Amino acid sequence: MTRERCSDGCLRRGDLIGASAPPVHHWVLIEQPGPWGPDALWESALTPKVARSVTEQAAEIGARVLLIRRPGRSGPGPRQWALVDARRERLWWNEFDDHDELLDLGLADPRGEPSEEPVYLVCTHGRHDTCCAVRGRPVAAALAATRPGRAWECSHVGGDRYAANLLVLPHGFYFGQVEARAAAGIADEFEAGRLDLPRLRGRSTFPPAAQAAQQFVRERTGVRDLDSYTPVSVERVAHEEWDVELADGWLVRVRAVFERSDTPLTCRARVPAAIRHFEPVSVRRR
Repeated sequence: MTRERCSDGCLRRGDLIGASAPPVHHWVLIEQPGPWGPDALWESALTPKVARSVTEQAAEIGARVLLIRRPGRSGPGPRQWALVDARRERLWWNEFDDHDELLDLGLADPRGEPSEEPVYLVCTHGRHDTCCAVRGRPVAAALAATRPGRAWECSHVGGDRYAANLLVLPHGFYFGQVEARAAAGIADEFEAGRLDLPRLRGRSTFPPAAQAAQQFVRERTGVRDLDSYTPVSVERVAHEEWDVELADGWLVRVRAVFERSDTPLTCRARVPAAIRHFEPVSVRRR
């Protein structure tokens, strides 16, 4: 009997997608054409010395490291690396010719010209999870066709069962269950300052409880602006329950709920696990 893929199980169960963006404020992106092993940084063409150094440098600023590659074949010439600061909505691109140039990235003092232009990263890390490759590669190709130079395949970003996963940087917005036919439209809307709410997982600069509060208010009002309902405060008031104050006077209490899945949550996992989602306790405006 063929085992159900994790993304198929997610769709069958109707797992809720909102408030699932992992909290990340900084990324280090390194262009490294594949193949990538399950642990991309350590199982790629990068030497162990470089992988160790990059890991240590990123840890000093609390950054997540992603390998990136262009959809299709990569041509000759210098490769790129970038530092991303989602809270400042800035990224800095740099070039390198030799892997040893990555031994001193100078992350505390960003190099390169800062940019606010959105770049689109699609997880296609098939050695980490099959669904990411099967569902992600067509999405990356579709974005590359409309935004050449700004669309990348990337290594594991989290939430395999939501494949295809799209990460928009430097803003830190995560989208899931993206189809190739919808990808360009999501990017068009984003560049116009609007969010695709049904596919929005959340923004990585905010904790999950705040992501959930934003989701519930957006669902109520229909407002899709990128910067709508910025969190003002998040206070834990009980076990798995938070009070969140949002801009424009919204006060939201959210509760985390855990349910056991009927299948593993990733293609590599062997046993089912708990699924977390949030429910609104109260949503009101001052």
